[in-house]
Amino acid sequence: MNYLKHTQYIYLLAGLFFVYDGFSKLNSGTDAPYLSFCIAGAAIVMFFFRRKFAKKFDNYDKKQ
Repeated sequence: MNYLKHTQYIYLLAGLFFVYDGFSKLNSGTDAPYLSFCIAGAAIVMFFFRRKFAKKFDNYDKKQ
């Protein structure tokens, strides 16, 4: 179960990628960048959500 501690960073990397994608679409003017920014926001929220619950489970394991 140690790999679950590292999967939260995949969300962070995906969020950074979609922020980059959104800005590149914004500068090119060809596509609407709003979907990329929404996906980036959701990925960053998921990163903090997963990190919070990973810490909660670590604290629960330490108590027992």
